[in-house]
Amino acid sequence: MSECRRRVAVLGCTGSIGVQTLDVCRQHSDRLEVVALSAHRSITGLLSAAREFNVSAVALTDASLSADPRLSELPDPHRCGFGMRAAIDMCLSDEVDVVVVAIVGAAGLHATYELMAAGKTIALANKESLVVGGDLIMPLARPGQLLPVDSEHSAIFQCYLGEDMRSTHKIWLTCSGGPFFGCSREELERVTVADALAHPTWNMGSKITIDSATLMNKGLERIEAMHLFDIELDRIEVLIQRQSKIHSMVEFADGSVMAHLGASDMRIPIQLALSYPDRWESPAPRVDFRTLGSLDFDAPDTEAFRCLALAERAGMTGGTLPCVLNAANEVAVDAFLHERCSFTDIPRIVEGCLDAHDVQPVSSLEQLDEVDAWARITSERFVTSLSR
Repeated sequence: MSECRRRVAVLGCTGSIGVQTLDVCRQHSDRLEVVALSAHRSITGLLSAAREFNVSAVALTDASLSADPRLSELPDPHRCGFGMRAAIDMCLSDEVDVVVVAIVGAAGLHATYELMAAGKTIALANKESLVVGGDLIMPLARPGQLLPVDSEHSAIFQCYLGEDMRSTHKIWLTCSGGPFFGCSREELERVTVADALAHPTWNMGSKITIDSATLMNKGLERIEAMHLFDIELDRIEVLIQRQSKIHSMVEFADGSVMAHLGASDMRIPIQLALSYPDRWESPAPRVDFRTLGSLDFDAPDTEAFRCLALAERAGMTGGTLPCVLNAANEVAVDAFLHERCSFTDIPRIVEGCLDAHDVQPVSSLEQLDEVDAWARITSERFVTSLSR
């Protein structure tokens, strides 16, 4: 193994971000070596990636699959662990230089916290870690240790390079507007699952695609940006940018605005998180600005897309309320995907949980686990009541 190659672990290697991360590693095999992989239930995807990259350690976070006979096909079956504990432990190895946390949802919180505490470099694609546990995680971060993978946060990070963050006037957090831009609340009542999964510009997993359709994704990203860049939530403005070519902007005190532009391809921010502070040749297509035509901007409609306002409420209140927001949303989105509630029931379920919660200051991971469990039980009750 060449000493100059960065040794990469990918938590969530079979999801959308994980698959694109492996493509970046494939494109730059002279600079990146994949040494550890995890998946939740996708044994087929894990087997394929483990064989291709000949990794030394793998983990399945769903421990109920430990007896599956297909696991005997791994390059080294004895190096396969089970459960989230095993996935975290393999990343703590001295053989790992950088960990891509691409686990979906609140499940990534413990991994991010423990790996940060151990001093590992994190390429973070799990926004829920900071939405739920930013008060615990950010005090652990040393310069250059936590590198954002979300396209918007990577854009903001790059806009700040060489700048004094204290001179920030506003962050413009851009958003495509999703598939239902311009729809009224009445029109949203008739939205189907297939409609909501048809995102106009990004290819993502089902959960984040629904979050993008409700604009909850942008609400979560505001809270994430608040923690990452240590800025008040009311100075982070959501801006609709339909072409998804401006990935975010930072406006400074003197009126100057730095914008990050590029193709709608997640491999660009993934690659930067793995190459930083260097820039490598991109596997993504280039934007020909001569043929782009126009860049359109608009304000989000928080009356029709109420998740954005609910996320603002949670972020402004702070404490354990963002944890409730995230857990309730995960339950509501899953219910919608399984046609147990309507598209517009998602914010109704989330709001019901926010209203029912007694907010506390964040004190520990154990406390957040308890709040998360309470919110999931409570939101499931709301789902059940809607179906009666």
